[in-house]
Amino acid sequence: MSVDTIEKLFIAELKDLYSAENQITKALPKMVKAAMSADLKKAFESHLRETEGQIERLVEICNILGTTPKGKSCAGMKGVLSEGSEMLQEVEEGDVRDAALISAAQRVEHLEMAAYGTVRTYAQLLGQPQVAKLLDETFEEEKAADQKLTSISQKVNAQAKQNA
Repeated sequence: MSVDTIEKLFIAELKDLYSAENQITKALPKMVKAAMSADLKKAFESHLRETEGQIERLVEICNILGTTPKGKSCAGMKGVLSEGSEMLQEVEEGDVRDAALISAAQRVEHLEMAAYGTVRTYAQLLGQPQVAKLLDETFEEEKAADQKLTSISQKVNAQAKQNA
């Protein structure tokens, strides 16, 4: 599809997000397994359930817009997740690995916040208030996940420094 209108760009970005969220659902269980901190494990498990809900929300949005969420692969998320996977292989198990997991997860959250903020603006511009509201719900969830990771990082990073 040639993207030559804001409407087509909006749909392309939604498909990209659908791909990104599906990639995240495959990465989060590995992150849960790799984490040592109980709080971090719990946060990743919770965000996995939340991400599954976000995928459902994207399907609902695409149904409202009369399109399918499938058909695109998010290269940006693939790259961020690949870097996170590399980090896991390089960092030894323990508090430092938990700090690395938080770093990788926050990169994911920041990419998602940027993307959801953008598509929410497109929805508003295109006169889709119901869609904009749904996208804003996800944006707020991503922001809350990032804040939770920041909170957990304060304890994890201090432990990593102390155990160094």
